[in-house]
Amino acid sequence: MISDNLWTYRPDVCGSGQTMDIVGFDVEAADGKIGSVDEASDVVGESYIVVDTGPWIFGKKVILPALVVTEVNMPDRKVYVARTKQEIKNAPEFDEKAYKGAGYRERIAGYYANLPGAV
Repeated sequence: MISDNLWTYRPDVCGSGQTMDIVGFDVEAADGKIGSVDEASDVVGESYIVVDTGPWIFGKKVILPALVVTEVNMPDRKVYVARTKQEIKNAPEFDEKAYKGAGYRERIAGYYANLPGAV
């Protein structure tokens, strides 16, 4: 599977055994706010956030692998990600029915793993 580690939070973002309730937090891309967390998973090896971009790109939702999350600021209720607005906008379309499946995650991982400066 392509870049399995994309689906794991960085140790400095989510410590071992720590869970985060970040639904509703604002999401900040490298170049500004992109929306808010609609759903989050911290299942080991399958972690992600679903971001509702609101009116920014016509209410589109996107799924971001956990590894792109660089910081969670609990007091300010913000999640910071290491991708630009355009990179997130160009991500594969969110599929409400398939997003929890391995095949869909593989497609998303392929997209994010091939971006410049991919982690």
